[in-house]
Amino acid sequence: MAPGEEIQVNQTEQQTAAPAHHQARARTFRIWRGDRNGGKFVDYHVPIETGMVVLDALHRIQAAQANDLAVRWNCKAGKCGSCSCEINGRPKLSCMTRINDYPEGETITVQPMKTFPLIKDLVTDVSWNYEQNEKITPFTPRQPDADGNYRMMQEDVDRIQEFRKCIECYLCQDVCHVLRDHEKKDRFVGPRFMIRLATLEMHPLDTVDRIPQIRSQFGSGMCNINKCCTDVCPEHINITDNGIIPLKERVVDRYYDPLIWLKRKILG
Repeated sequence: MAPGEEIQVNQTEQQTAAPAHHQARARTFRIWRGDRNGGKFVDYHVPIETGMVVLDALHRIQAAQANDLAVRWNCKAGKCGSCSCEINGRPKLSCMTRINDYPEGETITVQPMKTFPLIKDLVTDVSWNYEQNEKITPFTPRQPDADGNYRMMQEDVDRIQEFRKCIECYLCQDVCHVLRDHEKKDRFVGPRFMIRLATLEMHPLDTVDRIPQIRSQFGSGMCNINKCCTDVCPEHINITDNGIIPLKERVVDRYYDPLIWLKRKILG
C-alpha cells in the first residue's frame, strides 16, 4: 500500500469515530418575575448546550421569551459581582454556576437576593451596602520613614492580601442570617464590611483606632460565626476565621479581658 493511501485510510477512520454533533436539550428554569408590589415564579423551557452557565440561560430567556426580564450583569467572568442571585435557594453568581451541576430533569429556580429590597425580577437595591462603606474611616497611613519610603513585614502584607480579592457581590451579606432573617441592618454592617474593617485594622501602616466603632456602631457582637458567609464566597475568602474572629478577639481584649479591665480601673 502506498504511503498516501495509508494516510487517507487513517483520516477516514478518524472521521468515522468522531462523535455526532451534540443536540441542544431543554431544561426548565423557574424565574421570579415581579417587583416590590408582588410577583410570582414563571417557568421557562430553554434549549441548553454543554458548558452553559445559568446567566447564559437567562440571556436566552430574555432574547426569545421574556424581553422585559430584568437581570443585572456585567463582566460574565466572576469578577464584577453584578449577577448575584439565589439559585435553588443558594446565593451564587449566575455567571459562574454551570447548568450541568444540576441533575437532568431538575427544575432550576432563580430568584433575587432576599436580603435587599427588590427592584424588578432578579435585580435588587444594594445601595445600603454603599451607605455602610461610607461610615468606615478610610485608610490613614502613618508618616513615611526618613527616606520617604514605607516598610512592612511580608507576613503583614500576606495577612490582608486575601481580603482584597473581594468583588463586592454581596452574597455574604445575602446569606448572613443577622441581616437576612433578623433584619438587623441598623446594628450590624455584615460580613463584607467586617472584612473591610479587618483590612484596615490589620494594615501595619494604618493609624486609626476603629475598635470602639467595631464594637458599637458596626456590631461585631452580632455575628455568631457560623461561617455561612465564608461558605458562599466565590473568591474563597476565609471571611469568618481570618477576618471576623480576629476583630471579635480585639474587641474582647479591649473591653472584656479582666486583667486589662483591672489595669484600666487602677491606672485610668
